[in-house]
Amino acid sequence: MDGFTHFDQAGNAHMVDVSNKDITKRRAVATGSIRVSEEVFRAVAEGTAKKGDVLGVARIAGIMGAKENARLIPLCHVIPLTGCGIEFALDETQRTITATCEVTCTGRTGVEMEALTGVSVCLLTIYDMCKAMDRSMEISGIRLLEKEGGKSGQYRAQ
Repeated sequence: MDGFTHFDQAGNAHMVDVSNKDITKRRAVATGSIRVSEEVFRAVAEGTAKKGDVLGVARIAGIMGAKENARLIPLCHVIPLTGCGIEFALDETQRTITATCEVTCTGRTGVEMEALTGVSVCLLTIYDMCKAMDRSMEISGIRLLEKEGGKSGQYRAQ
């Protein structure tokens, strides 16, 4: 189990003790997309979906998801976020909605999981709000784009 910090010497899962780590400013950005039908794309873009403002609700859901990450992912620390934002990019040609979640905190451990959870919940909310129009929507490409802060420093996806 060398290299895996969430396991003790006996191979048992445990929460990593971060109390000796320095408090630093930390930031993470994650992204993902959902491919939708022409009907769904038009309804989201024009704001005419029967369930209301799809992107507005998805934004709030993504922020809530980031804040609740420790309740969803075992062994993650509860992190007091200092900021969380969700942005959308709509690509009519590909019929995709791309969500990007940026999360910040000042703490002893990073916010990568919060950003990834935020973008995932955001995309799942879009699916939920539009599934009556199209159940074949496809979520893909969820990944970490950037990470800053902490001992491991900066990461930027290629």
